[in-house]
Amino acid sequence: MNELWTVVHAEREALIADLETVPADRWSTPSLCPGWDVHDLLAHLVDDARTTKASFLLRFAAARFDFDRYNRAGVERERASEPRLTLDAFRAASRRTTGAPAPKATRLVEAFVHGEDIRRPLGISRDYPVEPVVTALRYQLRTSVGAGGGKQRAQGLRLVATDSEVDHGDGPEVRGTTLALLLAVSGRPVGSAELTGSGVPALTR
Repeated sequence: MNELWTVVHAEREALIADLETVPADRWSTPSLCPGWDVHDLLAHLVDDARTTKASFLLRFAAARFDFDRYNRAGVERERASEPRLTLDAFRAASRRTTGAPAPKATRLVEAFVHGEDIRRPLGISRDYPVEPVVTALRYQLRTSVGAGGGKQRAQGLRLVATDSEVDHGDGPEVRGTTLALLLAVSGRPVGSAELTGSGVPALTR
C-alpha cells in the first residue's frame, strides 16, 4: 500500500510540474474526457484527492447515486476562478492518502489515465513507471465498464504489451505499450501508430 501511494504522489508531483508552465490560454483545451477541458479535469483530480469515505457517501447520496452528477458537482466545487488557484489546491492536496471507498488500484488508474487525459491534448509526454501501469491495466481488465473499467472492451481479444509481461485473453491480437493498452481499454482515443494487430478496430471502436 505504501508503494502505491508513493507512485500516486510521484505522479501528482510530475503533473503539477508539467502544468506549471502551461500558458493561460491552453487551460481551456478539451481534455480526453468528453465535455471537460483541462481545467475541469484538474478540478476533478483535486476533488478526488480531497475525498474521504465519509464525504463520498454523503455527496454520492446528495447526487442521487448518479456518478456523472457526483463528478460534475465535484468539478464545480473545486474549479477555482483561475487555473493557477486550482493548481495550488492540487499541490496542497497532492500528498493525501484519502479517497472514495474503492479498490486502491483505482488511484493508479486515475493517475495514469487522467494524467494522459490532460497531457496528450497539451502535447506533453511522460515516461511512466511500467510495473504500476501494469497493475492499473490488470485492474481495468477485470473491472466492468459500468464500474469504470474496461473488461467488456477487451473481451474476445488478445492484448499483448510490447514493454511488459502482459499477455491477456484470446482472439484477434492487439499489440502496444502497456500505457497504450491501458488507455484503449479505458475508452480513450489512442494514436493509430500506438497499437497494431487485427483486433485494434474492435478494441478502439
